[in-house]
Amino acid sequence: MTTSAPPNSSPRRPTTGWLAHGNGLTWRLRLTLVAVADVLLAVPALVLLCTITTSLGVAVVGVGLLLLLVLVPLNAALAQVQRRLSGSVLGRTIERPDYLRAPSASPLSALATWVRDPARWRDYAWTWTTVVVGWALSWIALGLGLAVVWYAVFPFVFAVTPEGVLVNDYGFITVDTQEEAFLQWVLVLVALAIWWWLLPPLVRLRALLDKALLSPSRHQLERRVAEVAASRTETIDHSAAELRRIERDLHDGAQARLVSLGMSLGMAEELVRSDPDAAARLIAEARDTTVTTLGDLRSVVRGIHPPVLADRGLAGAVQALALDLAVPTTVLVDLPGRAPEPVESATYFAVAEALANVVKHADARRATVTLGHDGRVLRAVVTDDGRGGADPGRGTGLAGVARRLAAFDGTLTVTSPAGGPTTVTLELPCALSSPRTTPSSGTA
Repeated sequence: MTTSAPPNSSPRRPTTGWLAHGNGLTWRLRLTLVAVADVLLAVPALVLLCTITTSLGVAVVGVGLLLLLVLVPLNAALAQVQRRLSGSVLGRTIERPDYLRAPSASPLSALATWVRDPARWRDYAWTWTTVVVGWALSWIALGLGLAVVWYAVFPFVFAVTPEGVLVNDYGFITVDTQEEAFLQWVLVLVALAIWWWLLPPLVRLRALLDKALLSPSRHQLERRVAEVAASRTETIDHSAAELRRIERDLHDGAQARLVSLGMSLGMAEELVRSDPDAAARLIAEARDTTVTTLGDLRSVVRGIHPPVLADRGLAGAVQALALDLAVPTTVLVDLPGRAPEPVESATYFAVAEALANVVKHADARRATVTLGHDGRVLRAVVTDDGRGGADPGRGTGLAGVARRLAAFDGTLTVTSPAGGPTTVTLELPCALSSPRTTPSSGTA
């Protein structure tokens, strides 16, 4: 089975705005390149439109369903490319909508989820619109630039073209000689003026059309706000619970031992003259109590923020965690830097919870932890060859992990069919800082 945390918003990335504002020739040439890109992207959009529409029509046969499994993700990928292109024109990020996640990895489950997903249907509506309206706007924008080039090179093309092919009859004048061909340069000024004034609004209108269709719907934005509010409440509750746990651990552990230590030292002080041997025994007991108290304090501190996490980073901390497991665990790391401390801490405890489940519930022979970063998202994948059947809804602790990761716009996905294997994937959007200093891999 496959389960996941509530959908998260994609991390906001500021746009450079290098196409959003300008008033010169270079800026308009860049906008012309955007129009070229829009025209070229409309070609695969047309192919996808035809094939998706045909597949929907023959879905009852079965072949159409197989095609949709490939075509729908391709349409979403093309829409994401257009979001970035149009976002650069508008000077803002066009958010990617929260596509619904399939409850399982089966193809039928994916298709059923896509049918209910408004974001997928909006992508399909965008494909229709970009082929019918968007392509026309982009061709007009591109055609204005091509008109300037055509009238500029017309005399030279006329010179190498067979006689009578490029004769232009304007009613009051017929251009049919080489000398008259240079009169077309008058039209260069007209075409240049039209291109200069109409290109920016045409390209911007196309970008606004894409934004209207490809942005998350109001319902999705409201749901995202509700998820953020729920995540904030969960984080506050978790922090309050952690404070109560720390207070309880200190009260029942370190504080009690420190009180006992004080009493032992007080009694030893009274006996040091009358019974030195008894005083020595009490001092020895006090020393043992000190060692135990230090252990309790280290346990409390380790529960707040493991020292190895601060010293060696996430990679070293996970490797140290794997060394203490009863199940042989391999750690593979590809992190070109350090994540922010809160993200590292959340990832570490999430991995620790997943590995604890491997030891307690999976009956596995081996486990693997893979840490990586793709430039946008920190990803941790915990796999084991156990019996499977892990379900965050049955009190394994993974549901709480998912809620805590949601505070960082992170997700937790569990794929655990009966009989195994189990794969737990953690994703947290973040940027990395300094280069790593920990080893790239290790085996426990």
